[in-house]
Amino acid sequence: MRIAIFGKTFPKEIQEVIVQLVRKLESSNIPLLIYEPFYKKIFRDVKLNKGFKTFKDHACLLGKADFLISIGGDGTLLDTITLVRDSGIPILGINMGRMGFLSSISKMKIDEAIEQLLARRFSLDSRTLIELKTEENLFGDLNYALNELTVYKKDPMSMLKIEAFVNGELLNSYWADGLIIATPTGSTAYSLSAGGPIILPGSQNFVITPIATHNLTVRPVVIPDDNEIRIRIVGRTKEFFVSLDSRSVPVDSSVELFIRKESFSINLVQMENENFFQTIREKLMWGLDIRN
Repeated sequence: MRIAIFGKTFPKEIQEVIVQLVRKLESSNIPLLIYEPFYKKIFRDVKLNKGFKTFKDHACLLGKADFLISIGGDGTLLDTITLVRDSGIPILGINMGRMGFLSSISKMKIDEAIEQLLARRFSLDSRTLIELKTEENLFGDLNYALNELTVYKKDPMSMLKIEAFVNGELLNSYWADGLIIATPTGSTAYSLSAGGPIILPGSQNFVITPIATHNLTVRPVVIPDDNEIRIRIVGRTKEFFVSLDSRSVPVDSSVELFIRKESFSINLVQMENENFFQTIREKLMWGLDIRN
């Protein structure tokens, strides 16, 4: 078994956690592959055995890792999909952030999680991606997202008029700050904060959620993920933003967006005795008696 490690930042408070992870893997004689920019941040404080190697992009990772461990929050894990791409390499997220819907392993359970990983006591949770197509090829080869695609205004003092079509039929003309097209994974992210529903992974749906819509009767809509969504900005707005997860670009209003399900998916490692319902209960504190 070969394991790659990915991270972005190295605050002092997680130094002990990274040392714990590395020592656990080294003691199990696991060959390590470490993201090169992350290694440059940790090498002074985290001493590694000489057997490790580094990687810096998808090509360096391909065929050289059986699993990828993401150290950070959900945003860090979202960045790993641009490295894993369509390789099928499963991703295990260790949570150093706040909520941690995707990076579900707490720092207290690192040893337990690694032991289960080595013993193959886990399942793979296949997550749908959303794909963006434009004539301008706005995001190049990285034209997909795990959480959501978001269209949002550039001018803070005005609204967008967004026309959304589903399989060629007009769904609505939204007067709003923006529009979110979320996967089931993304239904617990930006879409949820904008009033969208929680969708179970594997439910084969997209959620279309307006952001601060002018008409309060306009609500989120759930559609099957085999539908194609077309979006265009109409009216006086000349430019807006489009984001795929945490990556965003400014876009001219003449550009039309075509959105559909990506042809490949991302595999998340789900440890033994963990499930989606447990995660949302814990993260959203459902059933908690706050009086105690």
